[in-house]
Amino acid sequence: MLRTHLSSKQRSLGLLACAALLTACQSNNPYQAQSAPLPAEPQGIQRIDGPYPAAPLSFSSYRSWSWQVRPAATASLSSEEIQAIIADALEQHGLRPSGEQAQPDLKLKASVRQEKRVRQVYDDYGTYYGQGRYDRDYGAWGRAPVARNYEENVLVIYLELLDAHSGQSVWSNQAEARSSDKSMERQEALRDAARQALADYPPG
Repeated sequence: MLRTHLSSKQRSLGLLACAALLTACQSNNPYQAQSAPLPAEPQGIQRIDGPYPAAPLSFSSYRSWSWQVRPAATASLSSEEIQAIIADALEQHGLRPSGEQAQPDLKLKASVRQEKRVRQVYDDYGTYYGQGRYDRDYGAWGRAPVARNYEENVLVIYLELLDAHSGQSVWSNQAEARSSDKSMERQEALRDAARQALADYPPG
């Protein structure tokens, strides 16, 4: 009889424990997963669409150009003279002016200015063989080279080519050539400077 009573009591305790577990499972869980919203995208970041890295420029597709900024007159050279010299230099590289109604491949910015340069040269009087100063013994004698400075005028040309469709700069360069006070020599100096500036076009 005692064993039966204990078994009944144990079953009752087991049922009470199961009921307590079920009640706990059905109650609200204070530890629920929560997610915060993503922060806003920072301002000023430019999205880049398309493949990365960008495909290299194909300079062979550039055939024509037109002025975006025309060079001003300088050093007794008119704007028209400067434009003609630059156009001739560009044509040597396969770039020709577009017609008035045609859409160019490139836009050109150009400027020309005159500047002064200080040059330094050394006068080397060499050596001579004979009797030295103050009745010194015979031998090889000489003097150290003498440095002297002088100024000269140069014409400086700056060229920049921009893609006519995107407006992005695709090439630029600067060069200079020694000039003088004579108009014809200044024209030749500008031709020389333009040739030097375009020497690395197209790059690659």
